[in-house]
Amino acid sequence: MKQLFEIDLHDYDGCTKVFSRPSARGIIFSEGKIALVYSRKENYYKFPGGGIKHGEDPKTALVREVREEVGLTVIPESIAEFGSVMRRHKSNYEPDTVFEQENFYYVCAVEDEIAEQHLDDYEKKAEFTLQFTDIDEAIRVNDAYSSENLFDHIMIKRELRVLQIIREQY
Repeated sequence: MKQLFEIDLHDYDGCTKVFSRPSARGIIFSEGKIALVYSRKENYYKFPGGGIKHGEDPKTALVREVREEVGLTVIPESIAEFGSVMRRHKSNYEPDTVFEQENFYYVCAVEDEIAEQHLDDYEKKAEFTLQFTDIDEAIRVNDAYSSENLFDHIMIKRELRVLQIIREQY
């Protein structure tokens, strides 16, 4: 998969451990809108998807994570590579550790029916909800987003850049 860009803060000199958590994320269009996760609590948009389990195929993770996070069922035959983003910085949570995450983005279609979400505790706390939104609105909201939490701040700026790339290509 081609790399879209890399985010590397180079703030981890002296760290001796690496925590790697790859993810798969869906780019889903419907009637001129894009399907995104919206955090009602934090006021940002992100692509539906999440962590790839050890030994799991990224496309299998995409189907599972999109279903859990927003209740949409990805049509496996529709999955097409879009690009990846590597993210690397000192971990906020583990001392002496580099957080490394390759995010794999896929364009995909989904079935019409929307099932119930199955959110993790942090997703419930952020009040994640599925929204079909105009891409320019998502870009505007994410561009205005700021957080004291470095992890979230970098995540949303990554999503902002991917949204901008999609807008240029579609």
